[in-house]
Amino acid sequence: MTTKPFGLYCPTSKACEVLLPRWTIQILGELWGGSTRFNEIKRGLPRVSPTLLTKRLKEMQENGLLDRVNDPATGNINYIRTEKAAELDTILKGLASWAQRHITADIALEDRDADLLMWNIRRQVDIAELPSQRNVMRFNFSDATSPASTYWLITKPGETVELCASDPGFDVDLYVETEVRIMTGFYLGRRSFERDVEDGLFFMSGDQRLIKTFRRWLKFSVHSDADNIAGFNYDASSA
Repeated sequence: MTTKPFGLYCPTSKACEVLLPRWTIQILGELWGGSTRFNEIKRGLPRVSPTLLTKRLKEMQENGLLDRVNDPATGNINYIRTEKAAELDTILKGLASWAQRHITADIALEDRDADLLMWNIRRQVDIAELPSQRNVMRFNFSDATSPASTYWLITKPGETVELCASDPGFDVDLYVETEVRIMTGFYLGRRSFERDVEDGLFFMSGDQRLIKTFRRWLKFSVHSDADNIAGFNYDASSA
């Protein structure tokens, strides 16, 4: 373990020496979410440079937080959480719950990165709740600050969900028009999905089966059910 500059012997400080280098906790979150390859982790953490990500992955391996596994059949390198890292799940979920309760919604929802939102949304699609066929869902965000503002989710029985930022050329089954702040808001439990739909802030058109079962096939964030979330104040804004 690399020596860090806190100079304190208390266990909490020692834990911080391992977990506080920038992006370490976020990398653990990506691994927990199912990313295993370098490019997947980088896609989920767009602001970390490839050089720094390489450095952090190496440090985390040295600290016993992940294993670097080479698949000889494909040549792919996968990064897998260790049991040591998995022990942090309860602690990190508690930290997220604290943030949900004590960090105001306007601060929590200030980012407008549609790419990052959709990267996470794709993990939450429950294919078993969708019609047993190819389903194409088009999401357009009017306030996106990322290079793309329109995304397509493509699902097929028995296959992983595909996310595209360019038109895949298939007929669209479901059209969604909204804003990043709106969808991020109810995805994280900071806003009311039902009210945003009623107010026309989340508009769906297309296959009625997909519209009526939206809340079944798209699971919201695991943090959306935290107790006493600091939600959006509808009374203070028309949005």
